Amino acid sequence: MDTTTPPPVASTAPAMPPVASTGEDKTVAILSYITLIGFIAGVVMNSSRKTKLGAFHLRQMLGLYLTSFLCIIPILGWILALGIFVFWIMGLISAVKGEMKPVPLLGGLYQKWFGTAFD
Repeated sequence: MDTTTPPPVASTAPAMPPVASTGEDKTVAILSYITLIGFIAGVVMNSSRKTKLGAFHLRQMLGLYLTSFLCIIPILGWILALGIFVFWIMGLISAVKGEMKPVPLLGGLYQKWFGTAFD
């Protein structure tokens, strides 16, 4: 009796390349969260080679910058500043990972309001 196993059958489905962002995509996304100068540099970099990841995070940070103007309100502004700082950290982590994950509460609105910006 022959107890050899048959050779494995090769899959006929084409191999899908892993979805990964390029270094420049991530650079624009991360740079947008690093100070106002980094945001401006990210806008300039994104204007030469537009990427979805870069544009997404530029819109998120634009929204956070504009929302931060509400921090001038006494007492309520301090609480809001803490929340914006937490959202900034969450957005930065998302950019480092190369994800297009909106910040909680307002991230979806930022994408809606600034939907054509940076495209």
